[in-house]
Formats: sequence, structure tokens, C-alpha cells
Amino acid sequence: QVQLVESGGGLVQPGGSLRLSCAASGFTFSTYVMNWYRQAPGKERELVATINMPGAVTIYADSVKGRFTISRDNAKNTVYLQMNSLKPEDTAVYYCNGRRWPYDYWGQGTQVTVSS
Repeated sequence: QVQLVESGGGLVQPGGSLRLSCAASGFTFSTYVMNWYRQAPGKERELVATINMPGAVTIYADSVKGRFTISRDNAKNTVYLQMNSLKPEDTAVYYCNGRRWPYDYWGQGTQVTVSS
């Protein structure tokens, strides 16, 4: 069956870094656009970063541009989110998403907390 399993979340101080990973299985990973979303308490889920199938095109939310980097390894069926210069407002549950119409797959999420 389809699985997206995120890992790498945790507690980090402001200014610190984390690297999230999302391991995919059960679908042809290399043919899907992959996204990272996040949802903070009391807020709507927002798109953080997108990477196309070959990994040549990346798009970022303005709030993370210059601090976050999305990448993928199609040989390992894994997408990453490198997060640097973390701020308290980056605190959220981060979700991995794989999309290729009409299919839309989600992971269970991983908590990222930025606090001193």
C-alpha cells in the first residue's frame, strides 16, 4: 500500500537547523511532484516547498525562501527538507505530500518545535 513516512522532526532552538526526510513506498515516486506542507496550531495547512519529478524545479513559500531547501533522491524514493535559521514561527506539524493527478498522498506528519 502507499506510504509516506516523515522523520527528523524535534525541538530546536531559534537559529538552529533540522533536516526532515520522507520515505515513500507503494507508488512510482519518480513520477510524482513532491511537496512539504505545514500546519501550526489554529492555522490552516500551508504549502512550504515543492519539487518537480526530476528535481530540477523548486518553489518555496516566501516565509521560508532562503532558509529552507527541498531536494529528492529518486533512487531512494525519499524527499528531504533542509531547514536552517529556524524561527519560532516555523513551529508546526510538517507533512509530506506526493501528487500526480488524480492521486494525492499524505504522510502522518512530524512535529517541529522551535523554542529556547
